[in-house]
Amino acid sequence: MALDFHGRVAIVTGAGGGLGREHALALARRGAKVLVNDLGASVKGEGGSLSAAQQVVDEIKAFGGEAMANGASVTDFEAVQAMVAQVVEAWGRVDILVNNAGILRDKSFAKMDMADFRLVVDVHLMGAVYCAKAVWEHMVAQQYGRIVMTTSSTGLYGNFGQTNYGAAKLAQVGFMQTLALEGAKHHIHVNALAPTAATRMTEGLMPEEVLAQLQPAAVVPAMLALAHESAPTRAILCAGAGSFEAAHISLTQGIHLGVGPDVDSELSTRLAEVLDRAGETVPAGGHAQGELEIKKALAAHQSRAS
Repeated sequence: MALDFHGRVAIVTGAGGGLGREHALALARRGAKVLVNDLGASVKGEGGSLSAAQQVVDEIKAFGGEAMANGASVTDFEAVQAMVAQVVEAWGRVDILVNNAGILRDKSFAKMDMADFRLVVDVHLMGAVYCAKAVWEHMVAQQYGRIVMTTSSTGLYGNFGQTNYGAAKLAQVGFMQTLALEGAKHHIHVNALAPTAATRMTEGLMPEEVLAQLQPAAVVPAMLALAHESAPTRAILCAGAGSFEAAHISLTQGIHLGVGPDVDSELSTRLAEVLDRAGETVPAGGHAQGELEIKKALAAHQSRAS
């Protein structure tokens, strides 16, 4: 049985085509009221038109769903605030935010224009921040919310020619980690989705037979699982071609070397032990690193004392 979203109100950014469109359609088919946001720009973020968002709204209304269009740029905080106000005025609440809007300005770092680097970071990272900030007070007031960031395997693992995109996408994960901790007491769950899908942003990057396997619709179940009331929090879910995985930022057990003038030399020779993944953990928060280091330091001190 499909997950039920009746009574829920969702905002999906970058929903005029590709993955965002599939997200919006799926939420609406399952009963959610959906604001379809799209600037209507090119893959590089150039131009703008409300027509793409309106076409998706028309599709939703055609099968009996409820939706409205919005053409705000996620890089414009005032426009984003107005977008959220539009939703709350029309439907009284906002339960789900899917931060999907994004652009590409790919080049090797040596050839990368710094304006292109900043623009990609502004759209992906600051766009997600602005949208989250605009819905946050409403989600706190209603003591419920689900926020889905769209990260990428490029951010998690790297990809040649995408330093700007990778930096912005991993930054979304860092944003998610702390936002999830702050939202927990308000029943606001925050997660990240790393999709592999054939969209305008992947045209020409892969062979056609590969792209045929990477339909955007195949990623949608992962988004729905992260946007539903049953969603976990602080998860990084990967999805593509009908497969689903989880990514983790882990911490190895490492070694204790103490403090001294020759620690750098010893660390260099024993770095393989530090990198050894046996017994690694996924910390519950940033404090875990310090706790592990202090624990090892105290154990070493006690060992020397005895």
